[in-house]
Amino acid sequence: MQYVYAILPWVLIFGVFWFFLIRPQRKQQKEHEDMLNNLEVGDKVVTIGGIKAKIVKLKEDNIRLRISSDVDVDVVQKAIARLDDSDEDKKEIKSEV
Repeated sequence: MQYVYAILPWVLIFGVFWFFLIRPQRKQQKEHEDMLNNLEVGDKVVTIGGIKAKIVKLKEDNIRLRISSDVDVDVVQKAIARLDDSDEDKKEIKSEV
């Protein structure tokens, strides 16, 4: 019975860590993987380096991004941080004014 009381705090600590740290991180990682798998040509993205670009070509693990009118860059799929929604926000702001 004494051993149960000694182990119980450690079980509770692990449960708190699981609920507040590990579980949300796995959920965020899954959402990011889903976003990467659903990328399409024409999507505007932001890379992990902060470069905003438009997807021109998709291969298996490589993506060709157009940064400027004559500048294309090939990056691996994992280098995409998020979709770029800044243009849509600007359109919504202009329509409200």
